Amino acid sequence: MFPNGNTRKPTVSRRSNDVTAAAVFDQVVKTYPTGPFARGGVPAVRGVSLTVPAARVFGLLGPNRAGKTTLVKLLLSLVHPTSGAITRLGASLGNRGTLGRVGYMHENHAFPRYLSATELLTFYGGLSGVPSGALSARVASLVERVGLADRKSEPIARFSKGMVQRLGLAQALLNDPDLLILDEPTEGLDLTGRQLLRAVVRERKAAGKTVLLVWHVLPEVQELCDAAAVVVAGKVVFDGTLPDLLRDPKSGAARNLETALQSLYQSEAA
Repeated sequence: MFPNGNTRKPTVSRRSNDVTAAAVFDQVVKTYPTGPFARGGVPAVRGVSLTVPAARVFGLLGPNRAGKTTLVKLLLSLVHPTSGAITRLGASLGNRGTLGRVGYMHENHAFPRYLSATELLTFYGGLSGVPSGALSARVASLVERVGLADRKSEPIARFSKGMVQRLGLAQALLNDPDLLILDEPTEGLDLTGRQLLRAVVRERKAAGKTVLLVWHVLPEVQELCDAAAVVVAGKVVFDGTLPDLLRDPKSGAARNLETALQSLYQSEAA
């Protein structure tokens, strides 16, 4: 029985053209080879099936080393599944064109530190396929949106960690992505930066875009997410709405997200 009391398995679309899903994982396994001649293997993802609905904010939650980062890498085609199938924005991973409709922000950036914010965003905008005629205005708008307009011409080497994170957010938004993936995005951000991030997430949803959040800041996850999947030891132990996740399966009483996750982790360990 699933934690929400439903004995039915989560519905997973098998159609590559399903416009209601931003991403679909169908019985995905990922094993990293180890040992001499790669005869051994470390299973990072074990038969994961889940759907990331379009035009929603979806949380991917779980403890460290649960397999969350591997799922993100699979979705970005940075690694390939050992078995199973994945669709991204209605197409198989073999369709590389859909990557141009994805934005990705993670917690550690390796930007060339000699470039300015404007130079960096102009470079990445070209790589992202932003039309050259619109690129300059797009860069100026994003620099302003993330609060770096007064520092846009300075080299990134002078930026604080929080400023680099703001720049990373701008870079992830350059192509106005249909799917925005935020992987632990609040690292180094101050209160104003976190408020900015929350506002951007709400704006993306209001625009009909999808946001995939991999985030350990539980109050903000609880505030922003419409649905979530919880991954423990490479397996999905919950896939459903936030109200279902927050409802105690025995008593039906509401609980906070930390309590709900601890219950799932303990149940899986047992």
